[in-house]
Amino acid sequence: MVHITRRERFSAAHRLYVKEWSDAENYNVFGACSNPNWHGHNYVLHVTVKGVPNKKTGFVENLKVLSKILKNKVISQLDHKNINLETPFMKGIIPSTENLALKIWQEIEPEINATNCTLHCVKVSETENNSAEYYGVFFEKNA
Repeated sequence: MVHITRRERFSAAHRLYVKEWSDAENYNVFGACSNPNWHGHNYVLHVTVKGVPNKKTGFVENLKVLSKILKNKVISQLDHKNINLETPFMKGIIPSTENLALKIWQEIEPEINATNCTLHCVKVSETENNSAEYYGVFFEKNA
């Protein structure tokens, strides 16, 4: 089994907040990320797929194909957008880094798994210090 990763980047604004809470409560939980006037990040997305290299091409997946899937399904919906307001797959969901990783997985998994490989990991880096990785297993504990 070989793993291969494609990196993409996007810039987007968001706000972390719970609608039913006051600004003070949101600030207490989310800090500056709850700014009512939004804030932005230059995100880095790493998508890792796995499989057996094709005997003719040597590829687990053609990275041009993977890049096209990511641009069509994810980057076009996130880049230079307000995630809370303009990204359909994030509608009604707090756009935390963790939720972005999970929802990006859900957006791309059907197309990737229809190719010759399997989706292994989605990693979203919000800053150079903060990132989330999702491997496709989710147990709803705090819903």
